[in-house]
Formats: sequence, structure tokens, C-alpha cells
Amino acid sequence: MLNDDNDGAGYPLFTFVNENIFKKETFLAFISLLDNYVSDTGEPEIVTPEEVAENHKFLDSIVKTPTMKIAHKYLAEKNLSPKDETQFKEQLYRIWFELYARRGSSRPDSSGFEHVFVGETRGGRTVIGFHNWIQLYLQEKLGHIDYKGYSVTANSPQPDENKHILALQFSWKNGIKPKGSIFIGVSPEFEFALYTLCFLTSPNERVKVHFSFYEVEIVCHHYNQKHIGTTYPVLINYHKHK
Repeated sequence: MLNDDNDGAGYPLFTFVNENIFKKETFLAFISLLDNYVSDTGEPEIVTPEEVAENHKFLDSIVKTPTMKIAHKYLAEKNLSPKDETQFKEQLYRIWFELYARRGSSRPDSSGFEHVFVGETRGGRTVIGFHNWIQLYLQEKLGHIDYKGYSVTANSPQPDENKHILALQFSWKNGIKPKGSIFIGVSPEFEFALYTLCFLTSPNERVKVHFSFYEVEIVCHHYNQKHIGTTYPVLINYHKHK
């Protein structure tokens, strides 16, 4: 459950989460990756053998899910991914986990996974990336998130009563995220499959998708054609049940 007040200053975003969901294999494997990164851009990442093993364990867990199998089948039919599962996992590793140097850095200090799912800080003042609800919930639980309320512009709809997609403001590690858009309550394999599909089919484009009564655009930017630079959802509209 989420805070209903759009001016959320002084109150947490999450009022209740059933943590039993975190016992599922893909959630466990995902959460194990969240402490593997240095948040400051410009600080080179050092990846240990244990962290590499955790990355592979996560990929092993998600490719077995029906969600990821559907995505893999579609991508293979479009000749955008290899049919072989092992080669597909290697492709996913390159897209999401290979390190690259972000703007202003001369050494590899970032990856698609870190930026999108974990979050980064630039200059100690600005939060970049950080588009995952699980990381947001866990960091808020630890007292590292100061939720500022959800953000609505003149051209965007109010979030629906279930708040499955939010544009929100928060601070983290002394940095400010003035506006971040995020899916709420979805599984790691859902986001991984969706963002991988958008990256491989329409890099550097806004992809319109429909979920139930939601109209959403997935923003996806690549880095050097090889890696995900950033990707996140933007709520365009929703149609209430009649």
C-alpha cells in the first residue's frame, strides 16, 4: 500500500508491503544484486567473482519464468536474440551487466542494471536512474529515502487509485531525484523482459504499450548501441473500469 498524499513530505511512500513476495526465487536473486554497486558516478566499479556469480544466478532464475520465455521467443523469432538459452543469457549479460563509462568518467563506472534498478548519484547532489520499486522500498525501510510526493505535470494524468505507475520525487544519499517514474508492485522478470524487448526492438525510442487499462510509454536510451543507458515507464493515460 502507498501513501495517498501527493504532497508526501514527512511521510513514507510505502505504508505496507507483504514481504513474503521477496521469498520468491527471482525476487531473492534480484535483491542480492542491489548491494553490489558504488552509487557515485566517476567511481570505478570493481566486480568480484562472487558478484559475477550473483548476476548469473539472477539471469538463470528469470529466464525460467513464463514472462521471460515469452520475451525470448518473440526476440528469437525476430532474429534479435539467439534461440539458444545460454547464448540468450550471454546477450542479457552484455546488455545489462557489462560496465561502461558514463559521461564525465574515464573508467567503467556504470551499467544498465545499476542505473535502472539500483540508482546512481552524480556529484553527490543528483540522483540518476533509480527506477525500481523494490530498491525504493528497501532503501526507504533503511531510512535512506526521503519521499517528497508524487509529481504530476500539466500533460500527465493523475495516478489511478492503485498507483501502479508513479512519477515521484525523493532524496537518496544526500542527492535529489526531482522526478523519477517507476512501476509499483511488478516482478523483476516483468521489468527485465519489458525493457529488454524495448531496447532490442526500438532503441532510443519511446515505445507505446498497453497493460489492462493503462497506456504507457517506455523510454529507452542505449549506450554505444550495446548497453542500456536508461529505461523507465511514463504513464500516458488510463481508462477506469466501467
